Amino acid sequence: MTCKRGDIYLVDWSPGRGSEQTGIRPALIIQNDLGNKFSPTVIVATISTKSKKAYPFHVIVNAEESGLPEDSIIKLEQIMTIDKGRLIKKVGSLTDKKMEEVEVAIHRSLGLKL
Repeated sequence: MTCKRGDIYLVDWSPGRGSEQTGIRPALIIQNDLGNKFSPTVIVATISTKSKKAYPFHVIVNAEESGLPEDSIIKLEQIMTIDKGRLIKKVGSLTDKKMEEVEVAIHRSLGLKL
């Protein structure tokens, strides 16, 4: 399976523990494409529709621009490395402009300098 940075996939998160996602939910591929090509794992950020509040390390995406069934929040405080076997199917991808917002939010979440 070849996924690309900026793609949105449905992911099988089960089994989850504690505050981790469970079930089948979307995630954004944030790993670079070289890693995506050669690694058996992939770095993703979780996506949710259930957040009551957006934080500075969240990116809001609307359904039309993402391929998701409803407006959602990419949660850059929930970055995880998962096995590619958890990826079920691609549902959409983000524009370069929206990925720039994601990069800013990653910097904020991890405390990196821009």
